[in-house]
Amino acid sequence: MTQEDLATRRLAPLRTPTGLSEEATRDISAGLTALLADVFSLYLKTKNFHWHVSGPHFRDYHLMLDEQAGQIFAMTDAIAERARKLGGTTLRSIGHIARLQRSLDNDADYVEPQDMLAELRDDNGDLVQRMREMHGLCDEHRDVATASLLENWIDEGERRVWFLFETGRPDRN
Repeated sequence: MTQEDLATRRLAPLRTPTGLSEEATRDISAGLTALLADVFSLYLKTKNFHWHVSGPHFRDYHLMLDEQAGQIFAMTDAIAERARKLGGTTLRSIGHIARLQRSLDNDADYVEPQDMLAELRDDNGDLVQRMREMHGLCDEHRDVATASLLENWIDEGERRVWFLFETGRPDRN
C-alpha cells in the first residue's frame, strides 16, 4: 500500500452501513449525541452530590446516589455505540459535552441534602422527557432498536425520579 493509499484511508469518513435513511442516521445520531452529553452531565452531578452529601441521612443518600450514578453511567457506552452503529459520530471530549449538555451544573461549595435530591429529581425527570422525545424521533424514522433501548432507560429514569421524590419528602411528624 502506498503512502497516498494510507492517507486516503485515514481521511475516509466514519460511515457505517445501515438500513436507515441518511436523514434518519443524521437526526438520530445527533439526538443520541446530545442525550449522551446530558447523561454524562447528570452522571457527574450525581457523583458530585454522592461525594459531598452530609447530615443525618448521609449513609442512605450516599449509597442511593452511588447506585443511581452507576445506573446512569451504564447507559453511556450503549448510547455512543448506537450512534456509531447507525453510521453517525458521537462525543469526542469534555468540551464537546459542555457544548451540548442541556442540564445545569452545580459547582456550589455546599448544597443542602434535600436540595440535592430535588435537583437530581428534576434533572432525571428532564432526562426522561428528552428520552421520550428521542423515542418519538425514532418512531418517525422506524428505528425500533434505538426506541427499544430508550424504553428501558425511560423506565430506569422514572424509577430514579420516584426514589428521589420519596426520599426527599418531608417528615410528617
